Amino acid sequence: MNRLLLIAASGLAREALAVERALGRFARIRVLDDDPDLWGSSLDGEPVVGGLELVREDDDHRVLVCASKGPTRRAIVDRLTDMGVTHDRFARTVHPDVDIPPGCSVGAGSILLAGVVLTANVRMGNHVVVMPNVSLTHDDMVADFATICAGVALGGGVHVGSGAYLGMNSSVREGLSIGHDAVLGMGSVLLTELPAGQTWAGVPARPVEAIPVQKVRRDA
Repeated sequence: MNRLLLIAASGLAREALAVERALGRFARIRVLDDDPDLWGSSLDGEPVVGGLELVREDDDHRVLVCASKGPTRRAIVDRLTDMGVTHDRFARTVHPDVDIPPGCSVGAGSILLAGVVLTANVRMGNHVVVMPNVSLTHDDMVADFATICAGVALGGGVHVGSGAYLGMNSSVREGLSIGHDAVLGMGSVLLTELPAGQTWAGVPARPVEAIPVQKVRRDA
């Protein structure tokens, strides 16, 4: 298959499109989005041709889900699976400057942008998004649908759960686990386990409800 469908007319889709143009793998790229107001428009020159149902007609196209949040990607992939899209149709988009060393793996549907570094025995699941200039060190594991934003640094042996979201320039100490669908705020430093479904932020990171809100003084 040398044709590609980008699912969701998003900023991430534009980034993936730029990578695929640099790679030159696909003769035709089109965009699907369920928002009818976008139909007939274009995304950086590629047409938005209709909603997700068109994936049934374009069964000679590879598919790349470009929703920016992991739970949304998961929901879209579930819909596509129900529509008969098989695992082998999902493309994997990796910036040409990113090296995947022997012993490292990146799953189907995943997107790795410029400047991502994988060192040794890094294992990445399906439909993972890794933004620019992320460092993944030895024995890190990133589960399906996780999102790792620009500038994140993971120490060795970190496990990132399914659907988790790591904000820009956050850091995680070696050997820690981040639970599924958890959120680590941008610029945070994680020094302890982050439980599933929770949102933590700060230096060191802690549950957001535990962070005091500073009141702004207003002079009379």
